[in-house]
Amino acid sequence: MSLSDCHLVELQRITDDRGTLGVAEVGRHVPFVVRRAFWLVDVPRDRSRGAHAHRTLEEFVVALAGSVEVTVDDGRERATYRLAQGSPGLYVPAMIWVEMRSFSPGAVLMVLCSAPYDEADYLRDRAAYLRAQGLA
Repeated sequence: MSLSDCHLVELQRITDDRGTLGVAEVGRHVPFVVRRAFWLVDVPRDRSRGAHAHRTLEEFVVALAGSVEVTVDDGRERATYRLAQGSPGLYVPAMIWVEMRSFSPGAVLMVLCSAPYDEADYLRDRAAYLRAQGLA
């Protein structure tokens, strides 16, 4: 995979006098069957999360509240997206290095995953990731 495979996806928003309903549908917005979901809360602004890639797992990242910067990197190119409540979701395919930082106070970041947790799928060492990408 390359950085060009990462992309923002506009999510459906339905707003009326009762508020806004956000929608992310499998097959329409999320390009895989969701097998796991997790969310990050109470992350201090000066801390980061992620700093890894997955061998096979795909992710779809959505800011449910507040904002966060998500940097994606394929070993050759890098891009940073600022996700904020109401913004598009970010699709991250397998073999893309991901780092999340600059969480605003009260930020809630939800990650939808294509597979259950499997430690063997993680590449947590940057040098090992670059070797797996054929770049080192």
